[in-house]
Amino acid sequence: MALATTRTARDPSLIGSLWRSTVGKKAVMAGTGLIMLAYLVAHMLGNLKVFFGAGEFNRYGHWIRTIGEPFLHHMWFLWLARVVLTASVVLHGVSAYQLSRRDLAARPAKYRHSRRRSSYATRTMRWGGVILALFIIWHILDLTTLTVNPNHQEGHPYQNLVASFDRWYVSAFYIAAMLALGLHIRHGFWSAAQTLGANSPRRDRALKAMANLLAAVLTCGFIAVPVGVLTGVVS
Repeated sequence: MALATTRTARDPSLIGSLWRSTVGKKAVMAGTGLIMLAYLVAHMLGNLKVFFGAGEFNRYGHWIRTIGEPFLHHMWFLWLARVVLTASVVLHGVSAYQLSRRDLAARPAKYRHSRRRSSYATRTMRWGGVILALFIIWHILDLTTLTVNPNHQEGHPYQNLVASFDRWYVSAFYIAAMLALGLHIRHGFWSAAQTLGANSPRRDRALKAMANLLAAVLTCGFIAVPVGVLTGVVS
């Protein structure tokens, strides 16, 4: 009995086994990627409300803080969403890093100094991920905590957004990050479809078209906001 108990205690858990496997890490990347994609679609649609004026955008900013009331307390839904997103970003990033290291370790030594050690898509995803990670940190400090937004007005999301993007270098950084996001989504959506088994010879063309469309719509939708501020359409 003691021996059986000891063996059971040493047996890896199902979750642990999945996490350590390459397939498991790819599944985590696919699942967390889809969570973040759903958030990006909702976030873009919310951002576009800025074109309907300060009143509309500020009401939207207030509404997202009251979702779930009275069942949920004020701001609880927003914090739950932040926790889920943070966990998704961390798991996505860790999985990507570990898979990259595993891929490098599995290559023969004779290819160690090869000029093209990875595909264009892989390099794009890697550097795009770094750019997006830096952007997320800045974006939180700029429009959530308002730490680096010198002209912010507490409780006025529209005015804070305009004050942020009215600085050309902030808009330039935002646009560059959104271009990286578009490339990330384009390749990531296709990779997630392959991991989850959604692709097939019949569906490949449609999935690739959907990946391109999603990337284009999200990129243009997000970039429209700083461009609107810089051109005076939003002021």
